[in-house]
Amino acid sequence: MLRSLVFLALAGRALCLTPLPLIIWHGLGDNFDADGLKSVGELAEQTVPGTFVYNVRLSDDPSADRTATFFGNLTSQLADVCAALAAHPILSTAPAVNALGFSQGGQLLRGYVERCNAPRVRSLVTFGSQHNGIARFQKCGATDWLCQGAIGLLRGNTWSDFVQGGLVPAQYFRDADELPQYLEHSNFLADINNERPVKNATYKANLARLAHFALFLFRDDETVIPKQTAWFDDVNMTSGAVTPLVERPLYTEDWLGLKTLNESGRLHLRETEGGHMQLTDELLTDVFRTYFAPAEEEGEQLEL
Repeated sequence: MLRSLVFLALAGRALCLTPLPLIIWHGLGDNFDADGLKSVGELAEQTVPGTFVYNVRLSDDPSADRTATFFGNLTSQLADVCAALAAHPILSTAPAVNALGFSQGGQLLRGYVERCNAPRVRSLVTFGSQHNGIARFQKCGATDWLCQGAIGLLRGNTWSDFVQGGLVPAQYFRDADELPQYLEHSNFLADINNERPVKNATYKANLARLAHFALFLFRDDETVIPKQTAWFDDVNMTSGAVTPLVERPLYTEDWLGLKTLNESGRLHLRETEGGHMQLTDELLTDVFRTYFAPAEEEGEQLEL
């Protein structure tokens, strides 16, 4: 009996010291096979040896995966990703996973945590993500016809069923001057932010279960408008007045579990220098060590 208990204790400790797989979801206009994303994965493996890295994709064809960042129904896309992760032979058998979201990929991973969370996410880190939506659509490159086509359809048609069901950026558009339309027609953000009268208790329970939720804001971000959306802050685009997360009903009434996370020291609002998605190896290495190290190394037990 004693020998069995010792074996189980040692096995449990070994499990806690094994790095969890890392799921990465890229942003708008990127694809799962991009060199930059591969470099991030390699750095994660170097920093936390033994880490298995999986880049989320909506197609095994990089070009089609990029197209899906502009065109598609986020509810359907997220359901497909949930099914793919749940069926993955490594991810589905891990005790949990960590998650890293770049820009648009951040709120999509949060949506994954809230709606699916199987495999369960232990720690979620997002960079420059649009957690409180965008109030302006991004500028496109002069020869980026895919981007220009998408943004062209968005302008003036944001709340139509066609746009909300098929153009990705529109599904996290949120303008304080159009809140009634947003609450009625938003296909994605209004739901995962629990902003409608009937709250989804599962969303709150899943998010509040995170060991860490770190949200990085880029100090000089001019791509995401407003940049404070990375911290769930609300910005009046006319006056420029900022209502910080902790003063919003979303927090004070704890619609998503963010207050619960914050009061237990698990919500981290961090700022980094530079423009949108200007990342350094030094910053990423710190993130990997701080939030993705094996549980017991940072003085906590992995909840199984």
